[in-house]
Amino acid sequence: MAVISSAPQPRAESNKALRSRRWQVRLLMMFGLIAGDSLAANLAIVQVYRWRLVVDANVQAAFDAADPGTWQLFLILLNIILAVAFATASLYTLRRGISRIDESFRIIVAVTLSAFIALVVNALLPQLGSDNLPIDQTILVGVWGATATACALTRGVVRSTIAALRRRGYDMRRVVIVGARAPGREISARIQATPELGYRVQGFLSDSVPIGTIIDGVPVLGNPNSLGRVVRAVLADEVIIALSGRTPDEVLDLVALAEDEAVEIKVYPDAFHLITNNGVTVGDISGLPLISVRNVALDNPFNQAMKRLLDLVVAAIALTIASPWMLLIAALIRLESRGPVFFVQQRVGLDNRPFPTIKFRTMRVDAQNLGDWTTRDDPRITTFGRFLRRYSIDELPQFINVIRGEMSVVGPRPEQPQYVERFRQNIPRYMRRHKQKAGITGWAQANGLRGDTSVEERTRYDLYYVENWSLLFDIKIIIKTAFDILTGRNHGD
Repeated sequence: MAVISSAPQPRAESNKALRSRRWQVRLLMMFGLIAGDSLAANLAIVQVYRWRLVVDANVQAAFDAADPGTWQLFLILLNIILAVAFATASLYTLRRGISRIDESFRIIVAVTLSAFIALVVNALLPQLGSDNLPIDQTILVGVWGATATACALTRGVVRSTIAALRRRGYDMRRVVIVGARAPGREISARIQATPELGYRVQGFLSDSVPIGTIIDGVPVLGNPNSLGRVVRAVLADEVIIALSGRTPDEVLDLVALAEDEAVEIKVYPDAFHLITNNGVTVGDISGLPLISVRNVALDNPFNQAMKRLLDLVVAAIALTIASPWMLLIAALIRLESRGPVFFVQQRVGLDNRPFPTIKFRTMRVDAQNLGDWTTRDDPRITTFGRFLRRYSIDELPQFINVIRGEMSVVGPRPEQPQYVERFRQNIPRYMRRHKQKAGITGWAQANGLRGDTSVEERTRYDLYYVENWSLLFDIKIIIKTAFDILTGRNHGD
């Protein structure tokens, strides 16, 4: 247990490198799915049109009369529509163990939605200065059926390839099972019997079986109270709680021990829960019913890519517009007081990693010697600095942090390391806010919780954001923050 309880510091860097490699593999797999869907859809559409042009002279005539670039434009738009529809149907989440029937049903729904939108787009092409393609009932039904069938077949090939890669150790998820009796052993046996799902059991946690005992080739690593330490020591990705006869409060206590770690948490319900809980869904492990306790939206690589794209667009626009004003602000700061223009301070971001935040200096040069925590009427703030803080202008350089990938435009505001350590000990679930990149603004700040306000209240808003993220949510927060700044309702921290 010495190795587990000590959790040496070098683990953090190895964990970071390991997770980075995993995301690279997952992104490649996701791009493989996208490429397979695109290839299947395009081949299906082309083949249906080729067949229709041969058997119907009227369609051939209408097609020949259309502009030569219409075909290419329509295919480009259709590919975009299909990609968005498939993403909306959660077909790029790389779920493990999803049945082919469920996936085929989602494909049919996504293709049906895409066909409807494509009809609308085709009708609007003349408004864009282009002809529309001839689409009759036979073509529509043929394209719909051929695309759905081709995508389902292609996905079967891609999924088989992914399964083969997982059998060879790629895209593995490390699992810790809480409970070494019958439920836990059943889950372990299912995982070992289905290597194509890409799970690897690192160990059990049990308060009834001695530490070090080997059960079906899997060691007992500790007791349930050491869950957090074990997760960090074995670099676990997922925790499955498989305990029978425990009260809901006892299960929730175990969930709380793992919530501060970068893991997904699932509960294997006993028979009573299985009958009475309408929220139970068939999980990822060979048909076993698992209740997902924690499933953050930004665990999805596609969502991460969308958020990163939004960050880069907003940051690039903001820095382009603000750059002349930033030069003027820098000059005014130097005129008011001697010292550096920028204030660089270590803050804690994604996965509890420190990074240097960049802000315009708004305090006296010796401010750090007079205290750390900033209050609303802090006497250390300069006259010009107070103006910058009132309108959050001092935070403009943080868009550089966004470009560098250390921050996001929207996310929980970062704190200094010493405060993070204090808050994680006193505020339940505080560290869950570090499952996303720190942000220039956030849901708490958009609701007026800035600066010297309740940390507990800010944490509640941050956790709500983390657990309910969407691209539209980010856009809403950006718009609300900009409106508050322009109307003077915003007060910087």
